[in-house]
Amino acid sequence: MTIILHTAYLPSISYMAACVPVDEILIEAWETYPKQTIRNRCGILGPNGRQILSIPISRPDGNRTKTKDIRIARHLPWQKIHWRSFETAYNKSPFFLYYQDYLLPYYEKEFTFLLDFNMQLLETLFRLIRLDKTLSLTDSYVKEDQEVADLRHVSGIRYPADRFPEYYQVFADRHGFQPDLSVVDLLFNIGPETTSYLVSP
Repeated sequence: MTIILHTAYLPSISYMAACVPVDEILIEAWETYPKQTIRNRCGILGPNGRQILSIPISRPDGNRTKTKDIRIARHLPWQKIHWRSFETAYNKSPFFLYYQDYLLPYYEKEFTFLLDFNMQLLETLFRLIRLDKTLSLTDSYVKEDQEVADLRHVSGIRYPADRFPEYYQVFADRHGFQPDLSVVDLLFNIGPETTSYLVSP
């Protein structure tokens, strides 16, 4: 089975769960880039509650810019900000120290295009979660296709909150359990159990 998804920055748990039962994942590269989506933002749980981290982007062709052409803006030190946010949120989590070395390089190296950054990061997440899937970009805009399960229209692939059971979160005692955060919340908190958690629902 093949699905098509939009690109996502450190995708949500439900996004990653949608990848588990399939053989091939296509990432849409030729869509007109929409504003304010998980294509350049993710959610984590920090000491002050649910927190959204956004990658600043620029659109060379304005509102007609394709996703493949979206550039990462460099007017803000977003990589330092995001990594400090991860440290603040997860430094006391059981598995942050184990996984940080796999993710830190993405916050030290400059990337030009958002799609390149997201794809390389997604490939790393797949390896960490032990998901052996064929992952590729579309080479043109894919219209509705009977042979491909099209999940592009779903922003975040969100399911009802009770679809996923609660798991340990560092700041749940302050803010309650927060469902469907970025998959890094799972990795840092439950480590190697992430794979079975994604398969279980």
